[in-house]
Amino acid sequence: MHEIERLLKGFERFQRRYFEARPELFDALRTGQKPQTLLIGCSDSRVDPGLLLGCDPGELFTVRNVANLVPPCGDGASGRLHGVSAAIQFAVEQLHVVRIIVMGHAGCGGIRALLAHPQNDDTNAPQDFIGPWVRIAGPARRMVEQTLPNASPAERQRACEQAAILVSLRNLESFPFVREACERGALTLHGWYFDLQAGALLAYSERADDFLPLVCPLTPEARPHRQPSNRPSIDSGQAEMLGS
Repeated sequence: MHEIERLLKGFERFQRRYFEARPELFDALRTGQKPQTLLIGCSDSRVDPGLLLGCDPGELFTVRNVANLVPPCGDGASGRLHGVSAAIQFAVEQLHVVRIIVMGHAGCGGIRALLAHPQNDDTNAPQDFIGPWVRIAGPARRMVEQTLPNASPAERQRACEQAAILVSLRNLESFPFVREACERGALTLHGWYFDLQAGALLAYSERADDFLPLVCPLTPEARPHRQPSNRPSIDSGQAEMLGS
């Protein structure tokens, strides 16, 4: 079947599922959306949030970009365009979401690009949009290189993927409207990690200072062979590093 035809067949299945079998869902959605969750995920084709989490239309307000990154709060009047920041503001101030989830994943190409870039080279090639973007997670890379200098490339990749989630969570707190909503208990922030090798979902625990299973692999054999020491522990100084 031609690729376009396959996509059209997919829409027909969607049409039958929601407009034929469950018309009441879109009857309600026609008047607007009321999602409870903003999910910031990666553009990677393997990690579609709605598919992974089994959500119906209207349940997730989703922002996807390379490496699921959140830039620090900037000046909206500076003349630069702030697509991710605008979506966060809309979700918090207009939709009144009650949680924001930053969901990273194993095998992230954006983090791989970050780790492959020379450490102190901030020069940008003309029309290079990837390099400046992934350097948002530069503090994660620096922390991994300082704490895991002898780790394997795979271990460093995984550690950087998870540390980059923490960078984005800290950057979320730099937005005044996010910080204010958190302080009054109207909003919570969460860091999730999809281990696509094992088929598991992990969440960051501040108490454990680690990513712990929310949903374990279906079989023990699928669990990654990883020692706890492979992930850097974050002390207060390194926490400041992630936020810098």
